[in-house]
Amino acid sequence: MPPNPLLLILEAVEKPGNLGAVLRTADAAHVDAVIVCDPRTDLYNPNAIRSSIGCIFTVPTVASTRQEVLAWCQENGIQTYAAALTPTARPYTEYDFRGPTAFVMGTEADGLTPELREACTETIIIPMRGYIDSLNVSIATAVLTFEAVRQRQ
Repeated sequence: MPPNPLLLILEAVEKPGNLGAVLRTADAAHVDAVIVCDPRTDLYNPNAIRSSIGCIFTVPTVASTRQEVLAWCQENGIQTYAAALTPTARPYTEYDFRGPTAFVMGTEADGLTPELREACTETIIIPMRGYIDSLNVSIATAVLTFEAVRQRQ
């Protein structure tokens, strides 16, 4: 792992299309790794491979438990940012992502489990200007990832 990693952590991803779309973003932004905690779909599901346009093979991608991932992030000084719709979440634009960073994303149906959200360093939100309260997980991941890329340039 490089000294200043940018990581994407997905909890319990269940839709192969969302996994594939996140992997496309990870490749486009040159993210160091995608870590899937407690996956509910096979990382090599044909639909995930197809929707990733092969990026499953260009981005280091691993499956793990959330406990192992959080312990590893803490041991390596990686700040974990939970993307969640909570009253205490602050806009992502208030943070500096130039250091070791991991964005932690949940499922569209349930979001992050309370245990994972509470174990993260910070809770962030993408402010919504319209009537809806959230974006598709792959789109939200792209917004956060490219903000980190922008800050690192």
